[in-house]
Amino acid sequence: MKRNRRISAVAVLALAALVTGTGAGFAATTTPSATPSATPVATHAFDTAPATATATATAPTRSFQGTLPAPTGPYAAGEDVIHLTDASRPDPWVPSSGPRQLAVTMVYPAVPGTGTPAPYMTLAEAAGAIQFRGMPASSGVTPQNLSGVTTHAFDGARPQRGKYPLVVLSPGFEDQRMTLTSLATDLASHGYVVALVGHTYEDSGETLANGRTPTCAICNNPALDFDSVAASRALDVSFVIDRLTHGSTAWRLAHLIDKHEIGMAGHSIGGAAAAATMIADPRVRAGVNMDGSFHPAPMPGRINRPFLMLGAAANHLPSSHDTTWGQAWAALGGYKKWLTVAGADHTSFTDLDVLLEEAGFPTPPLSPERGVVITREYVTAFFDQTLKGIHSPLLDGPSPNNPEVAFQD
Repeated sequence: MKRNRRISAVAVLALAALVTGTGAGFAATTTPSATPSATPVATHAFDTAPATATATATAPTRSFQGTLPAPTGPYAAGEDVIHLTDASRPDPWVPSSGPRQLAVTMVYPAVPGTGTPAPYMTLAEAAGAIQFRGMPASSGVTPQNLSGVTTHAFDGARPQRGKYPLVVLSPGFEDQRMTLTSLATDLASHGYVVALVGHTYEDSGETLANGRTPTCAICNNPALDFDSVAASRALDVSFVIDRLTHGSTAWRLAHLIDKHEIGMAGHSIGGAAAAATMIADPRVRAGVNMDGSFHPAPMPGRINRPFLMLGAAANHLPSSHDTTWGQAWAALGGYKKWLTVAGADHTSFTDLDVLLEEAGFPTPPLSPERGVVITREYVTAFFDQTLKGIHSPLLDGPSPNNPEVAFQD
């Protein structure tokens, strides 16, 4: 079984070929096109400083202006970044660094018109991502304009009153936490508190409380055991849930969280981590795996709570190469759905295809906008039904509004 090794946000932008559904991306062999993909993008990008690289005859320098799709719910999306240290556990990948440190982005239902626009990532995170994959200068992507991607989230926004279910999001391997921002903001706009967890030393860099932005310590390791990665992430997530729900001062708005309604969704290895977390932590009442192999596939009786499997049809039909989905499906004991999306690639369930298109690189047959719409609609419908008790007809069967989505159950 091939490993769930996936590329970071800027890594995707640096690729000239599409990402495969089964492994890491191809090496960059061509330059981005001078014009965007034929698929239109609804953007409202703000002006950014022009790239400083010198244009060439074959690879004209672009000016990257990234904008994520706006959230669709009635609330605005507020954002805080918090830093947590698990004093009970040394870092699993770099023990010499001391206790496990995590950066977590909290996204919450907010009052429209309050707060200030939140950056996509820190300058150090953006610079680390560009360096990690050797971003071509001709793309026009710089630390400044990558960190300044429009997110439609607002720092310090005034929270809505009430309590809301908590959804924890875990990104793909080598992907920084912010690659799930468009899903996080949409969930928040529909009445969820979202915790985007950065898994330190597993991607191109997460800026920690001490100001350091350490790069990946376990990437490019052919002997890496991805079962261990998923298990380690389960420990990360349970620790984050502990800190957010035990009455501590870890987050100034922790009172917004309904600690009895907790879900988790993950992309790629993050999806495997959602299953691993549900097995280890009964507080997580519902889980979603977005296009990730299970590491390992759960055994019968281990997950008897709701679970959604949402993946690219090229990777995750019952007849596809990834046999872990069939094994997991047979083992899941609770409410479950297995959905596949025609034309999607591995990164259709993240921000990455949108940014890829906006940087002028090729995109999969499924337009990036449709990938975001489908991911948001089905993940939100699943959590509405399982955490809020709101029935969603979208989960009952095929929808004429989403002809790309097929039900495999």
